[in-house]
Amino acid sequence: MVVPAGLTAPPAFLKENRSVRTGISVYLSSPLQDIERTIEHGVAAGARYAFTSLHIPEDGGAAYADKVRQVLSRLSARGIALIADVGPRTCDLLGLERMEDLRDLGLEYLRLDYGFSPQRVAELSGVFRIVVNASTVSPDEIASWREAGADVTRFAACHNFYPKPYTGLALEDIARTNLRLAALGFEIMAFVPGDANVRGPVFEGLPTVEAQRGRASKVALNMLELAHGADCDIVLVGDPDLSDVGWAQFAQISAGYVDMPCQLDPGYSYLLGQVHHDRPDSSALIFRSQESRTTLKPDSVPTDTGAGLPRKTGSIAVSNSGYGRYEGELEIARVDLPGDERLNVEGHIAPEAMELLPYVKRGFGVRFV
Repeated sequence: MVVPAGLTAPPAFLKENRSVRTGISVYLSSPLQDIERTIEHGVAAGARYAFTSLHIPEDGGAAYADKVRQVLSRLSARGIALIADVGPRTCDLLGLERMEDLRDLGLEYLRLDYGFSPQRVAELSGVFRIVVNASTVSPDEIASWREAGADVTRFAACHNFYPKPYTGLALEDIARTNLRLAALGFEIMAFVPGDANVRGPVFEGLPTVEAQRGRASKVALNMLELAHGADCDIVLVGDPDLSDVGWAQFAQISAGYVDMPCQLDPGYSYLLGQVHHDRPDSSALIFRSQESRTTLKPDSVPTDTGAGLPRKTGSIAVSNSGYGRYEGELEIARVDLPGDERLNVEGHIAPEAMELLPYVKRGFGVRFV
């Protein structure tokens, strides 16, 4: 088999709209140097958003206000959009005359916690992207904001994180809620737990999905579950830090691909290190590489001993010359499929990576390692 030299990644234009929008969380009760470290890690890993709270009642005073301004300035300088929980006391805590003054500090998203009338929400929506509680928002509330003149298609909805074990949500329930909110035009956010320096006072992680609490180290899987299993637009880490391995996974998700350990036949070892993206019109049965017939296409794929072998879930196959114009197309079986003489089965996804396969879809990529 003849393979073009030097082709290990797709061209830049093919990466557009494939990445998951990712974010971090910063907590103003943490030392400033810890917050700065989280921001730097997040920026390096491709984070575009940061969540925080600006209505914690035990904080306040000039020192608190100065710290908020420092953090907002650092985030703004690095191109990070801040999503802040606010309440009626936020202005008092920060020494501001009105909520709109937060826009001058670089705040883009306001997550309204409680205590705001429909009229006030409508007013603020002309200045900020309003974020509501995705888990609890009701049709009546949405109707009241519309009646007050708010354009709810500019709203976002953020699911809670749940510090207490067994209180988090089920992924399928989030997916159902998101389907309804997306139909209204809402941008949707949710949280995965961190796997280092988890936040107190419970120290049990800050996930939206309860099942993710016990597998915080699987950062990529957790983020993909929310993005491609529940259609969340933005996925944030609820805790203030990740391990080095966790940050590496976060960075890959931000970049639009994930490492996929695999076993390959010797003749196909050229695939190692290559990044392949699923077609945006994703098949439920196979991952279908966009690049394998264009930028990463082999010069020829003759029929070999892998032709016609049954394709078990996770099998990696390449269309041979018998498939005509589809020659060279790479696919990964998402389910068990019958053998086809026009397809050479060349390898298999490693068992530990199989759990990622259902969520690597709609233009997202894999790198074979």
